[in-house]
Amino acid sequence: MRLTKKVFLDLAIYMSSFGLLIGIVFPFFMLVMGIPSAYVMTTPFFLSCIVAGVVVGTINILLAKTVVGKRIGLLSKKMQFIVGKLNDAKSLSDLEDCDSQECQLPVDSTDELGESAQAYNTLLQALSNSIASESAVRSFNNLLSSQLELEILAKNAVDRILHYLDADAGAVIIERGGEFEVVYSFGIKDPSGIVANGNLWKLFESSAMQRNVFDGKLSIDCTLLSFQPDEVLTLPIVYKDVPLGLLVIASRRILSSRSLQTLEMFNQCFSLALNNAITYDQLQKLAANDPLTGLYNRRFGMTRLTEEFSRSVRTHLPLGLLIFDIDHFKRVNDTYGHTVGDKVLVNLAKITAMAARKGDLTIRYGGEEFIVILPGADKKDCAYIAERLRHMVEESIVQMGDIQIRVTISVGAASYPEYNVENEHALIKSADKALYMAKDQGRNMVVFA
Repeated sequence: MRLTKKVFLDLAIYMSSFGLLIGIVFPFFMLVMGIPSAYVMTTPFFLSCIVAGVVVGTINILLAKTVVGKRIGLLSKKMQFIVGKLNDAKSLSDLEDCDSQECQLPVDSTDELGESAQAYNTLLQALSNSIASESAVRSFNNLLSSQLELEILAKNAVDRILHYLDADAGAVIIERGGEFEVVYSFGIKDPSGIVANGNLWKLFESSAMQRNVFDGKLSIDCTLLSFQPDEVLTLPIVYKDVPLGLLVIASRRILSSRSLQTLEMFNQCFSLALNNAITYDQLQKLAANDPLTGLYNRRFGMTRLTEEFSRSVRTHLPLGLLIFDIDHFKRVNDTYGHTVGDKVLVNLAKITAMAARKGDLTIRYGGEEFIVILPGADKKDCAYIAERLRHMVEESIVQMGDIQIRVTISVGAASYPEYNVENEHALIKSADKALYMAKDQGRNMVVFA
């Protein structure tokens, strides 16, 4: 029963009252024990017993306050210290050291006080872990929120996650048009081997993290990795119930449950950033690419041609240009329909990509007309690439059911500065003139300006 709002004051009242009661009862207890009343039932003896009872009660109070109160006071100071850190912290990172001796309580007993100290330390550790995780997630989110380039975003995400988990390998895989694509990987010898795994679709359609632990009794084929992992994690990257891809993590050690919880939070942040990056990437391609062939469209391609021509003038390096179209393409559309015509155009775009060199730029200039920009290509280089392209197109077959369609192309070519022009527009005009010469001379040939 509480008498006041102070525990030790209540204890003092109770113990003083108990000491007083003992002092009063003690003389009668002495009579029961056979002590003559002449010694016991006197005023001095009564007063001595009462004083002794009060003194013993007081000493007990002081001992309790010294032994128990000191520990409770230390607990109170530590709590106030933590509250002060919480109030004064400018950022979450200021609180990550709360598992140090500065914040912890010593556990020097096995009784209720020791259990209380241990419970406090455990709670403090949980707070510190939570703050550390939240700080890591906040830092991770800040890292991703400013990046829209898909490859750079994936690299930043994987590198940060591997660093936080102290893991050894990871990859980001996205789904595009029914096929998987490894956007970025680290520590994986053959990233293309991952997407060849038929189980990826099951993992992709799952909404839960898949955890594979190898405890020595199990092993895996490490042809994709340079080490034997103890654990491999696969997390579906999902944004608003729409699966975007997979995050794969491999580690030489078993990850803690707290690390897994933080990884789930990382993945939630990453899903939003990845969705934004994919959307941005799609918008960029829509702005720069022809929707049918996937090649650069005329507007974007002309911008690139201007840049390449200016670079050629500055560096005194040659710049080649091919302009070509499909011979009698109207006849293909009229005979087989525009769907077949579209397939012919798509096939031509693929052949052009194979015939061109790495770094060359192919543009759908309009209808069935295409331009290939060849940085660093002189007349000889242009002739080689143009003839290779013409030959590959002539040998190619477009299959539509039982119908086999063959087409040919006429190519006009020009190379700066061998063909000296003032600007890129004049270079196109000269190549276009050569194209008409190829058509006039019978088609399916390459003519130079």
